[in-house]
Amino acid sequence: MALKSMTGYGRAEVENQGRIWTAEVKSVNNRFLDAKIKLPRNYAALEDLIRKKISNFHQRGRVDLIVSVSGDFSDLVKIGIDVNLARTYRDRLDELASELNLKSQTELSLLINLPDVVTREQQPEDLEEIWPLLESAIDDAFGQCHDMRAREGEALAADLGERLKVFNEVLDSIEQSIPTIIADRESVLRDRLEKLLDTIDLDPARLAQEVAILVDKSDVTEEMVRLRSHIDQLGDLLDSSAPVGRKLDFLIQEFLREVNTIGSKINDAENAHKTVSLKSELEKMREQVQNIE
Repeated sequence: MALKSMTGYGRAEVENQGRIWTAEVKSVNNRFLDAKIKLPRNYAALEDLIRKKISNFHQRGRVDLIVSVSGDFSDLVKIGIDVNLARTYRDRLDELASELNLKSQTELSLLINLPDVVTREQQPEDLEEIWPLLESAIDDAFGQCHDMRAREGEALAADLGERLKVFNEVLDSIEQSIPTIIADRESVLRDRLEKLLDTIDLDPARLAQEVAILVDKSDVTEEMVRLRSHIDQLGDLLDSSAPVGRKLDFLIQEFLREVNTIGSKINDAENAHKTVSLKSELEKMREQVQNIE
C-alpha cells in the first residue's frame, strides 16, 4: 500500500559553530495545500525556497513549519568605538574638574559607559552560508513527517480494504436475492392487476407488458454493474502510489449514490437492513478518506 495520510509530525536540528537550527513540521488534513511558515526575522528571504520544498513533500493538507535558531551569536556582533566622542567627553570632564577645583580622574571605565562611546551592532547571518545547514534540518523534519504519514496511510489503506471487503459481501447477498425479489414482485403485481381489471377484457399480452414495466422499475442491474466497477476502481486506488485522496472522496460519493438508488428500488425489509449496512460502511470509509492525501 502506498497511500499517505495528511497527518504527520517531524522535528530535526543541525548544530554548527555553537548555533543550533531547528525545524519543526506539523501537518493535518485539509482540502488544499495550506502552508504556514514561521521564520526568524532575518530569514524572510528564504521563504520561497522553503515553500518549494514543502510542495515537494505535500500535495495537500495544512502544513505548519516553524524554524528557529539559538546558541552563540558572538561572531555576528560588531563592536564600534567612537574615539573622537570619547576624547570630547574626556576634555569636557577635565574642564569640569578644573572649574570645580576637583582632581580629574577620568578613567576608561567611565568613558566606555557614556552614551554612544561604545556601540554594539548585531550583523545578519549569511543566508547563502547557512542555507545548506537549515535545509538539512528541514529535510530531516519532513522526512520524519513523511514516514509517519506513510505508516498511517498504510493503516488507513488496510482499514479501507477490510471495509470494502465487507461492503462487497453485503452487496453479493443483495444481488443473490434480486431474482427472487423480482419474481415475487411480478407475481404480486400480476395478482393485483388481475383483481383490479377483473371486469375489464384486457389482452393477456398487454397485461404481461404492464407487469413487465412495473417490475422493470425494480431492476437494479445497472446500479450493480456500476458498483462493481466502483469497487474495482477503489481497489486500484488503494494500491496507487500517487495522491488519490480527492479521487477516493469522489468515488465514495458515487458509491452512496448507487446504494441510495438500490435502496429506493428494492424496499423489502430484509434488503432495507442490508442497504443501511452498506451506507454505514461507506460513511466510515468516507471519514477515513478525508485524511488521505
